Amino acid sequence: MENEKLQKVLARSGFGSRREMERWIEEKRLTINDALATQGDRVGPSDKVTLDGRKIDLVFSGHVPRRVLIYNKPLGEVCTRHDPEGRPTVFDSLPPLKQGRWIVVGRLDINTTGLLIFTTDGELANLLMHPSAQIDREYAARVLGEVNDEMLERLKQGVLLEDGMAKFTDVRFFDGEGANKWFHCVLMEGRNREVRRLWESQGIQVNRLKRVRFGPVFLPSEVKVGTWRELSQKECNMLAAEVNLDVDRVKFVRTPAQKDEDVRRYKNQKVRQVAKGGDQNRPQKAEKPKKRPRSVGKRGAGR
Repeated sequence: MENEKLQKVLARSGFGSRREMERWIEEKRLTINDALATQGDRVGPSDKVTLDGRKIDLVFSGHVPRRVLIYNKPLGEVCTRHDPEGRPTVFDSLPPLKQGRWIVVGRLDINTTGLLIFTTDGELANLLMHPSAQIDREYAARVLGEVNDEMLERLKQGVLLEDGMAKFTDVRFFDGEGANKWFHCVLMEGRNREVRRLWESQGIQVNRLKRVRFGPVFLPSEVKVGTWRELSQKECNMLAAEVNLDVDRVKFVRTPAQKDEDVRRYKNQKVRQVAKGGDQNRPQKAEKPKKRPRSVGKRGAGR
């Protein structure tokens, strides 16, 4: 096996983007076999790499299969590994790994529910989150207030927020009567609270928000709130193709005992509308997805 560029291996191993790894090299935080790393250095499985003086484990191409799972986040969970306030995190319910770690693709705030993607491939995670990938995110938003066509057009044309211009690439009425109505809206980026802030710019309050799609990945109805499902290798390869990443030819082979353990763990998942210790406002019936969910943000449609 040929050696690989250090920043590429670090990104795949989940330490950050390639650009960030290049910055770490410039900051002299990394060593290879006790010598300071430089731009363009290549490493292999036999090399010893340290970060800030501590030896780190790296994932090399062809050694560990790419794994991806989808998770239906409940209210009250935070998207960090360890929360200083002791709140439940999205990592608490994931299946354990013997090699590598789960890396979250994008984040949702504590009061937003729905689709989260996790992968063991740091390079895939970074590419999916990078703005240049132009991956669209679709949300179901329950809003309080009178929404008219002129308002929807402004939201699609662009609104100046405190951190710059923002817009929905698509926004459509979905369901509901009376004061509260559901809209599906699509963004091409993931700025902090962007969906809520866009609606608030029009004097409209968002009282429920759920992500239902990330690029080609929909939140399926069988993945209940608080549970996860691992994608097949074919599904993983389709997702990687979205960001022009090579097909993973390493199969994740489970022993019979591992298969039994995976089945047991999957069946024992607990459906949770609200995380323990989180927001006690239960989701409304209107949140349940249709039998045939539609996408309002497929790339190239109507643009």
